[in-house]
Order: sequence, then structure tokens, then C-alpha cells
Amino acid sequence: MNLPNTPSRFSRRALLATTLAAPLIRAQTKSAPDFHGTTIGHGTHRYRVDKLWSRADPASAPVKDCHEMVQVPDGRLFLLTNHPQNNILIYETNGTLLETWTLQMSGAHGLTFAGDHLYLCDTSGRVVKTTLEGKIVLELPHPVKEGIYKATELYSPTESAVAPNGDIYVADGYGSQYILRFDPAGKFLSKFGGRSTQPINPGRFLQAHGVAIDTRNGEPLLVVTERVRNEFNWFRLDGTHVRGVYLPGAYVSRPVIHGEHLYSGVCFGAKPNDYRMWQGRGFVTILDAADRVISAPGARAPEYEDNSLRLLLQSDPVFHNCHDVCIDRQDDLYVCQWNSGQVYPYKLHREA
Repeated sequence: MNLPNTPSRFSRRALLATTLAAPLIRAQTKSAPDFHGTTIGHGTHRYRVDKLWSRADPASAPVKDCHEMVQVPDGRLFLLTNHPQNNILIYETNGTLLETWTLQMSGAHGLTFAGDHLYLCDTSGRVVKTTLEGKIVLELPHPVKEGIYKATELYSPTESAVAPNGDIYVADGYGSQYILRFDPAGKFLSKFGGRSTQPINPGRFLQAHGVAIDTRNGEPLLVVTERVRNEFNWFRLDGTHVRGVYLPGAYVSRPVIHGEHLYSGVCFGAKPNDYRMWQGRGFVTILDAADRVISAPGARAPEYEDNSLRLLLQSDPVFHNCHDVCIDRQDDLYVCQWNSGQVYPYKLHREA
């Protein structure tokens, strides 16, 4: 949901769109973390980094990996962490922690909001639909137990998405690399994809890490993150491949559609079979409706040569392993990170 632009914001955006991105502005103090107060991003999407946004107390509300975050209609932010003490932390946009609850999931990984409910994916093999208070109202069948998978196939779901008709799509991103489709009551309907053995093989995956429903062009499409290949791929809801976009250097996580843009966190600018060299890097990517990267907060400015995006690289280590981006009604961002020292989300205040 977007708020209308004010005249002052519109004029700033129009001005910045005609200029080069400003260099990083360091506004650090002796007591603030590195890069706190820094302005990052490019063109019309620049942000001030707030590393001290969360007011949660680690002693009573600890996190392990901050995997994903969503905003619900009343404005609250729901953060998913794989710390079994509190899988869900509920925030106000000013960083005040309101409450927590848990399903004691040590593999809590994917969080989707649709139809007044949350959908949680646990990489141990569970996908559940809950109320905002944490009551489970539906659990999807396990594909091995139901005969959907062979007994030897691994099931480790990472993300879900809900189509306009209520069908639920699950990405088995750490398992057998299928996209599974269930009806609103949890009945299995179909699957597509599966593990790829080829470097380029549209419709099959090396790591189908995230999914989202994209309705920007009218027809609802399923956009799937192919993380190891540094790609987004779009499919019709029956699994027919439509198009793909390659982002060299971007180990993209969940696709997030907001307005006319697609956002994603980059865990570390990885290359297949060589990712360990890149540990501890991360940034955010923002694509426009034409699938072009227009801003990469935390990375060097995106550049195109003959309509091909050049390699994306982190500029300064503002982030480590960005896993998700949540966009609120003010167009501010919240960046969740994994394997990053148990840090809470950083807030990026929109400046342009």
C-alpha cells in the first residue's frame, strides 16, 4: 500500500533522477556503529542507514538469523527469526517491540502475509498458516508422507506465496527444488521445476529460494528467485516459464513486489561453486517495471553496457548477508540479515 507523493517529495525525486548518485555520506559518531547515518543507494532511491532502529532487548527477545519481515494493514511489522524462544517479533515502525510469540521452529525461514494470515516456512519440513496471534489454522501436507515426492527426495521449504484465488505456492529451496501448488484448503494440486543439472535450464532450479506473486502487468505471475544463478524467473501460475532476468554478482533472496518495483536482499555477491570467497557481503537490489536495476543500496552504482547489467559489487560493508527487504507505507526499508552476529533489522529511511 502506497501513500500519495507530496509535492516536495516529488520535486526531489525529479531532481535526483537527472543527476548522478551522490557518494556515500558518512555521518558516524564515536558511539554509533559503523555506517550508522550513512546515505546509500542511487538515483531516486537513496536511504539513510539506521542500525539502531530496533529497541528490542537481546536478553528477553533474542534473535538468531533475521530471515524475513512483513507489514500488516494496521501498520505493525512482523519479523521472523529462527530463534525458537521467539519466532515472531512484532514491532511498531519506530522500532518499539510490542510482543513476541513462537512455534518453537528452529528452521523458521519464510514469512508471507496474505488474507489476514501469516504463512511460515520451516526448513525442517513444515509450512503452516497462522493467525496474527500465532494460532495454527492450516498445515500443508508433507510431500514425502503424502506420496507427492519419492521417499528419497528431500523436502526443505524456504518460501511461500498466495495467488489471488487463494492457491498456495511453496518453494522447496533447500530441498528438491520444486515449486508445489496447494489449494486454499491445503490439498496438493501440482508441482513444477525440480533440481537442475545444467548451468542454464529455465524451469528447473539450482536453488529456488524465494517466490512472490507479481500482478504489476495485470496477469498474475509467480516470480521465483534462482539464487545460485543470480536470477529472477517469472512463470504463469501453471508453471509455464515467461522470462528471466540475470543480475551478475547478486545472490538474491526473496523477491518483494512493492508498487512498480521489485526489491530483494543479496546475501553475498556469489558465484556458483565459488561462494565462500564472498562471505560477509551483502546489499539490496531495486528493479523497475522494465526489470532494470535502478538502485543497489550498499553496492556500487548499477551500470548497463549494451543492455547487459555489469557485475554488482558491494561498495562498503554496511550489510552482511541481506536476506529480506520489507517496504513500509512511507517507502522506508527494513533489511533482515542472516549469519550476521544476531543483529536486528536495520531501517533505511527514504531520502529521495
